[in-house]
Amino acid sequence: MVILDGKATADQIKLEIAAKVDEIVKHGGKRPHLAAILVGEDGASQTYVGHKEKACALVGFKSTILRLAADVSQEKLLEEIAKINADKDIDGLIVQLPLPKHIDEQKVIEAIDPKKDVDGFHPVNVGRMVLGLPSFISATPYGIMELLTRYNIETAGKHCVIIGRSNIVGRPLANLLSQKSNPGDCTVTICHSRTKNLKEHTLMADIIIAALGVPEFLKGDMVKDGAVVIDVGITRMKADTKTGFRLVGDVLFSEVSPKSSFITPVPGGVGPMTIVSLLKNTLKASGN
Repeated sequence: MVILDGKATADQIKLEIAAKVDEIVKHGGKRPHLAAILVGEDGASQTYVGHKEKACALVGFKSTILRLAADVSQEKLLEEIAKINADKDIDGLIVQLPLPKHIDEQKVIEAIDPKKDVDGFHPVNVGRMVLGLPSFISATPYGIMELLTRYNIETAGKHCVIIGRSNIVGRPLANLLSQKSNPGDCTVTICHSRTKNLKEHTLMADIIIAALGVPEFLKGDMVKDGAVVIDVGITRMKADTKTGFRLVGDVLFSEVSPKSSFITPVPGGVGPMTIVSLLKNTLKASGN
């Protein structure tokens, strides 16, 4: 069993990006610039944005965070997006989700200039991705594809079962893994809350991607020997620790890992790859 070390892989990619930025600046180019809009005081969102800001500093990007009150109007938020769209110094823009209930998330996503949509959520980027055209791919699927690449995991002809059908992870991954590419050329099954006999599907899978947000859902008896297991979930569970909680994924690691050929840990697996993929998209958005 091999641990797919997302943290070490992401650290290596950050070094590669930093070297590229040094070259760009040395030759008179502009530093890539990522802007983030954070609405409200949600603790998890603040943490995520903080991680992104720190990652930008590590690779030599400029970063800007616009913090808006939780009761900001949708109109005001759209105005701020329009300003950033028009700012030629800013290459990439993310609006941290989730947003307060009075704001239409889809309208906000569609307001972002597709050329600055480094989250890869805009319908233009989703459509281009589905067609196999150059696009910004949403960061978590992009990170998973990069992890498969860096560990030379064979995907061609394999049966991949994805548990979860979100527009952010499950559906994009299904498309990417079924495309004629490497990684890719998989036969893909998407399972979800309405899937009957889910265990029958997972037991046939060569690759399982768990992205449903249910702590320790995937048990050892649901996985065949030698399967590759990618755990996208991360949930805080109360625990007798200094912090009072522990982080767990959608996979019961203690049962599944002995049966796996490759497996991602939580934390330290998919999470770091998501952030570094956002940096890769921003570098691409800057034209480099």
